[in-house]
Amino acid sequence: MDFDNSKPIYLQIVDFFYENILSKQWQEGSRIPSVREVAMMVEVNPNTAIRAFNHLQDLEVIYNKRGIGYFVSDNGFTTVLEIRRKEFLEQNLPSLFKQMSLLDIGIEELNNAYNQHKNEEK
Repeated sequence: MDFDNSKPIYLQIVDFFYENILSKQWQEGSRIPSVREVAMMVEVNPNTAIRAFNHLQDLEVIYNKRGIGYFVSDNGFTTVLEIRRKEFLEQNLPSLFKQMSLLDIGIEELNNAYNQHKNEEK
């Protein structure tokens, strides 16, 4: 995993979890990799990985069954979706709007580009 120096590593691991949950690679109620497995996958110290796990538990995205492992919470997908939407609206969208203004790109042009992108995904 390539890390970005502008964000703590444990939060980048959290983002990795978010992507796996939102893409439904990790379903609600399913077991996820252990702390050691995640640490090896992303090549970090297990202490860094456990910080990510603790953060996700605090948000109730995952839970631990003692002696069995970690699982995605029953409302994990919805929780992650709400978190990521809020982040997008508060952090990414203002920057996008600023760039649109600087480049004189209107909402209609953005909408057309979005629709074209959606059609290409199909």
